[in-house]
Amino acid sequence: MRQLTLTLLLASSLGMAGCDMLGIESATVVAARREAEGKAVGAGCRHAARSVEDCYGQNKRADKAAVFAGWREMNDYMRENKLEAMPAADERPVALAAAAEHGEAVPGEGSKSEKSDKVDKVDKAEKPGKAAPKAAAKH
Repeated sequence: MRQLTLTLLLASSLGMAGCDMLGIESATVVAARREAEGKAVGAGCRHAARSVEDCYGQNKRADKAAVFAGWREMNDYMRENKLEAMPAADERPVALAAAAEHGEAVPGEGSKSEKSDKVDKVDKAEKPGKAAPKAAAKH
């Protein structure tokens, strides 16, 4: 009887050890991964010169505490090593993009009516009836 119990105990412990090989992740592994991803998102946002609020808005599914921790760690690292942020050349901060969508004036870009006047002038110059005649090419 004792030998049978010992055999069953060993077999069940070996079976439980195989769960990791089946791809079943434990809750601690999932939590560690979510925290690491959140920290990476936060650090990336700080390096790209985004505010932590913009980062939250762009990454709604990420854990906010982990995003903030990563943002803060990157901020401290950049200050210690005197590194400059590297924003994308064609990227505007989310707050400015939202203001532009709602028709509000965006600082440094003039009012919306000034933009539409410029677009109208360009459109009128490009219309076929109003285009300047091209000089004949010499052969």
